[in-house]
Amino acid sequence: MTNEKAAGDDLDGGLPYRSRRRVLVRAGVPVAVAAAIAAGVGLVPALAADGPPDLPALTAEQVVAKALGSETQALSGTVSISTDLGLPTQLLGAAGGLGGAAGGHGGQGSSADPKSKLLGLLGGDQTVRIAVDGPERQRVDVLEDMSGYTLVHNGDQAWAWESSSNTAVHTAGLAAGERPAGAPLSELPTSPQEAARQFLAGSAGTTSVTVAGTAKVAGQDAYQLSVKPTQSGSTLAEVRISVAAANGVPLAVAVKSVDGSTVLNVRFTKVSFARPDAKTFDFTVPKGAKVTEEKTDGAPQGAPDGAGEHRGAQGHEGVNVIGEGWTAIVATQPPGTAGGAPRGDGGGDGAARSLNPQAMAKSFGKPVDGGTLVSTKVLNVLLTDDGRIFAGAVTLPVLQHAAGVN
Repeated sequence: MTNEKAAGDDLDGGLPYRSRRRVLVRAGVPVAVAAAIAAGVGLVPALAADGPPDLPALTAEQVVAKALGSETQALSGTVSISTDLGLPTQLLGAAGGLGGAAGGHGGQGSSADPKSKLLGLLGGDQTVRIAVDGPERQRVDVLEDMSGYTLVHNGDQAWAWESSSNTAVHTAGLAAGERPAGAPLSELPTSPQEAARQFLAGSAGTTSVTVAGTAKVAGQDAYQLSVKPTQSGSTLAEVRISVAAANGVPLAVAVKSVDGSTVLNVRFTKVSFARPDAKTFDFTVPKGAKVTEEKTDGAPQGAPDGAGEHRGAQGHEGVNVIGEGWTAIVATQPPGTAGGAPRGDGGGDGAARSLNPQAMAKSFGKPVDGGTLVSTKVLNVLLTDDGRIFAGAVTLPVLQHAAGVN
């Protein structure tokens, strides 16, 4: 790593993260990046209004250690999220239907389910208000023109509420360190903290990190880290992470693809490090709301060091992670296939049938050796002729190699 202090680079985006690991001088792109990009979470750089501040020179190792070692536990602010993955409008609509199907609980769907709302970040711009008071209290409010969405975690209780449908999902009895089913507050990278963590907690062997100047982000002086892959085959060219000089909180994250475009942005526009009022994390069920009770999943926060960094590592149910770093691939055999062959539309309701992966591929993809390719500016998905799915922020040849096509 080298220290390249260059004034005038204004890409920003990012949030705070307290590492419980030993502070290591390493930075990379873990498998979570492929999953996050697949879910449509990305970051678009934004121009800082002020000139770059004059800060003491630090090495990249020092800035990374500052970010991973930040002990800031309380903050609140407004986050801007902008996504430009180049997804077809029709595919976004289909993804929305998938979210509704995925949000079923005991056969009943809920538009308040976090997994459904996540798909709403696949395209366009969003404004989000966040508040954090340690690992047991977080609140996220997604602000929309005609509706709103709220996620609240307060001790052993968690709520997700969608205003337009007046539906809510409630999780009770969470143990200390346990996250709600669907992990809405950690799997929705609605903050620069979550985005920066994904890029700074991976393998140093696949990543080059340098200091690329300074910037003003939400009124805070910040160092900028330039994170680039050393591997070939990734569709990502660079990630910029703005780290607060005062306390190491990531304030902005920006991702650029290999074609030179910026594909997604998570950045603070306003931030305060004062402890939020305790009432911020109270939630009262709105009158007439339909409430779905969700069971806890017993999953602790975070993951052990090195998780998902080995070829063939087993992920969630039926999901395998192939490779590591920037060229990690998520491989899965979706429901509705048996023995590697599609079962047809699988019956069920119209939404489920229309979201059959093979049917979607025929509508939005193109034939390639071994199957059908659905591509965006960053994410590529290969649906093989025998029903398997391989997805990642990688080029087609990398996917075909993982699938054994060539």
